[in-house]
Amino acid sequence: MKIWLDGGLQDIEFARVSVLDHGLTVGDGIFETVKAVHGRLFALTRHLDRLARSARGLGLPEPDLDEVRHACAAVLDANPMALGRLRITYTGGVSPLGSDRGDHGPTLVVALGETTRRADSTAVITVPWTRNERGALTGLKTTSYAENVVALARAHEQGASEALFANTVGQLCEGTGSNVFVVLDGEIHTPPVASGCLAGITRALVVEWTGARETDLPLDVLESADELFLTSTLRDVQAVHRVDTRELSGTPGPVTAKAMRAFDERAGDDLDP
Repeated sequence: MKIWLDGGLQDIEFARVSVLDHGLTVGDGIFETVKAVHGRLFALTRHLDRLARSARGLGLPEPDLDEVRHACAAVLDANPMALGRLRITYTGGVSPLGSDRGDHGPTLVVALGETTRRADSTAVITVPWTRNERGALTGLKTTSYAENVVALARAHEQGASEALFANTVGQLCEGTGSNVFVVLDGEIHTPPVASGCLAGITRALVVEWTGARETDLPLDVLESADELFLTSTLRDVQAVHRVDTRELSGTPGPVTAKAMRAFDERAGDDLDP
């Protein structure tokens, strides 16, 4: 396995990032996960646009997107696989032991791991912790992910693959690594970005391709929605068959199934929508 680090490909066994890298010491970094299908990336332009937005929001130097594209292509060529998770990580680089950044320059890592297609439906839970819709990192895809690690571990303990958060005012927000959609009276709704959720790439495409509405939703909508589904880079569109103790249909509902088909068809027609 080869990864991209410090301007070139390196064997993963020997690739090393400094123990003083700001991404390690204080979580000062951003990342993107891109789906790779037989060596081809899906929606790479949208992912790179969000990478640049996250860098600006965190105050990191603007990433060289041409270099990132070149790195992605090199890693894909070096590691052929049917379905992969390509991870672009961009950090503040070697810095002092503290919150101040150093002048060493950013670190860029591009790595690829093999994955499998997700199941058509999954179980989720809600957690008591909240997303801060007014936080300094709101809407940025940063490497400060410990909150998600804790919530996802609780989900796994309860036989679920995802945990859903409300925001500080009790509105439905997002999952640890996904966006959430609900079906009410045949219409698809999803929380707006103002709720504090990440502006997911798959979320945006589903909104465009299905006509879903961005709506402020109370967390307890999960108790009454006709159907629920999640979206993310690796889930695409995935139905929810259980939320906490509430059981829904074991197969995707009619509106969710239509959204799944629409996404698969449109994504198949255009790899960089």
